[in-house]
Amino acid sequence: MNIKQAKEEIKNAVTAYLAKDGFGEYKIPVVRQRPLLLMGAPGIGKTAIMEQVARDCNIALVAYSITHHTRQSAIGLPFIQHKHYGGKEYAVTEYTMSEIIASVYEKMEETGLCEGILFLDEINCVSETLAPAMLQFLQAKTFGAHKVPEGWIIVAAGNPPEYNKSVREFDVVTLDRVKKIEVSPDFAAWKEYAWKQGLHGAVLSYLEIKKNHFYAMETTVDGKRFATARGWEDLSNMLQVYEELGIAVDETLIIQYLQHTKIAKDFANYFDLYCKYRTDYRIGEILSGHIPAGAMEKLQNAPFDERLSVMGLLLSRLTEDFTAADTADLKTTILHGYLKELKERFAVAEPMQAISAVLVAEWKKYEKEKAANLMDQHTAQANLGALQTLEGYAQAVKAAGLQDAAEVFADLKARFAQEVQAREDAIAYAANALDNAFVFLEDAFGEGQEMVIFITELTENYFSVKFISQNGSEKYYRYNKALLFEEKQRSILEDIERAKSETLLF
Repeated sequence: MNIKQAKEEIKNAVTAYLAKDGFGEYKIPVVRQRPLLLMGAPGIGKTAIMEQVARDCNIALVAYSITHHTRQSAIGLPFIQHKHYGGKEYAVTEYTMSEIIASVYEKMEETGLCEGILFLDEINCVSETLAPAMLQFLQAKTFGAHKVPEGWIIVAAGNPPEYNKSVREFDVVTLDRVKKIEVSPDFAAWKEYAWKQGLHGAVLSYLEIKKNHFYAMETTVDGKRFATARGWEDLSNMLQVYEELGIAVDETLIIQYLQHTKIAKDFANYFDLYCKYRTDYRIGEILSGHIPAGAMEKLQNAPFDERLSVMGLLLSRLTEDFTAADTADLKTTILHGYLKELKERFAVAEPMQAISAVLVAEWKKYEKEKAANLMDQHTAQANLGALQTLEGYAQAVKAAGLQDAAEVFADLKARFAQEVQAREDAIAYAANALDNAFVFLEDAFGEGQEMVIFITELTENYFSVKFISQNGSEKYYRYNKALLFEEKQRSILEDIERAKSETLLF
């Protein structure tokens, strides 16, 4: 199965394991809650989906790469304990608590969450001295003498032997006590995640053209050559920061992440073209409704891969606008919640005391949820922005010397109205950009295969789907209805694949 399907399997298992009956007992007894064993090639996103599952289920996550541990850190250190049996004193060897188990309790203290996932990566690559402890862990959910707390679900991950010489095969006794899930690389599933994470448009449009370069693992006389999902994501982050800082991107940087020489060289050449297309077509002007002279004719006569790249540029820029609108909307919603609470507090407390109390409580909540990894980066940024804005409100009220509750609340409402207007402006800007993208593409290609690709990408993009569902888009609905019914879509996509094979050589 692909990584998206694996996520749903894990999420369903976690939901089932944590379900309780009317007496507060787990419906599936802890002894029957099999650890989940996630097996798949390295770098396909196993750790990332654990973070997502924990966040979706509102539970904590403790993650370890077990290869970094020794037998002592995993099961604890021995010490001598004196006990009495039959009237005689004996020296008995016991063990301190495992560092891993202790981390679970620390996470519970830190976050206030009593349920969670204990995730151990590379579990089949442990040292020989630790292997028996790992088998005991999977079979009995204990490290040494200490059990994993109830409400904590064990998920382990490992790599197949073809990817790691240190892999140890699990015996049937162990495998019969786990819920095994095998995961394979899949670009389509990963792309949904990539759009939501805001990966660089060059990475996404390149992989749309060269899907077979998404995940590659080869053994040569010079060693392993590979490109992985992890490598593409990390490279994307570096590309974005380099561009912000004005640092040139070259093949030397790219090959540090894509350790497959041919793919790295190919992407380096593509990235240069991508940057050239961004300059030549002036995407910002197109989305503002001012199509540069000659851009239409140039695109109409361009080869297929150049057309895909330009659409990738349009989609990347639109995604930035959709994301900005969503952030503004989320921030405004959070601020509105603060104001509702303040209105209630003003009835029983001094305005500045009420504002201070809300700020203290909300900052604690933010820090706690951030520590528990219950917010993704986008949500965290919106929450942080709302808190900083409320602090700004408080400083403004204090500087103005306002004390009357009615006056203070009127001032807060007036300031909040500016945030509402900023949200409306962000939504209008994104909607206008989307309409202008449609105008450009329909003038260039009509209802051709390029429009099908554009509609399909919008439909697979988390932020575009969310934006359109909340704010509408007459052109999207019209083209979606006209172009994407089953038979016509299949026929056109077959033409696309045929065109790729004819015009795009490795």
